[in-house]
Amino acid sequence: MKGADLDAALAAWLQAAGLGDRAAFEQLYRHFQPRIKRFVLRGCARPHLADEVLNDVMWVVWKSAGSFRGESRVTTWVNGIAYRCLLKALRDREIKEEVNASAVPDVELAAVEPFFDDGPDRELRDWVTQALAALPLPQRLTVELAYCQGETCEEIARIMSCPTGTVKARLMRAREKLKELLPALAQRPMSAS
Repeated sequence: MKGADLDAALAAWLQAAGLGDRAAFEQLYRHFQPRIKRFVLRGCARPHLADEVLNDVMWVVWKSAGSFRGESRVTTWVNGIAYRCLLKALRDREIKEEVNASAVPDVELAAVEPFFDDGPDRELRDWVTQALAALPLPQRLTVELAYCQGETCEEIARIMSCPTGTVKARLMRAREKLKELLPALAQRPMSAS
């Protein structure tokens, strides 16, 4: 299911979940679990924290499903909840140093990224993962929302509660930084995983 059909199915499941339909909520959970987990892992690189945040997100979705007003796509609404839950988890745990996405064990990424394997593109994915990990958290999450979650700049601005221009600037700076980092990563030998 893609595009408008997926959006319609998600809206129907959310509406049914808002009325207490557990089977509809299960469908929402199955759809969003890998996406949210990947997003949170990119932000914190702590599998146990990612699981906690995922549970928090889905709890909020369950409790708030009836209040969804349809002013955005369901995906944007859930991604906004995930973003706020991630920031709250990071604040609440008073994390002194940011752990980047390169610290995520391969096993954890394999569980949430079905394309992750030992094939010929693995080295390229490793370089991209390392380069993304070098970005500041707001840029990394913006890139994740734009390129992995498929959100538009306007939707990301709504999710992150910032102007659209800020989102565009973050994406531009992230692309510039990635242009610097990727060639350097390609020149050095990869460490064994």
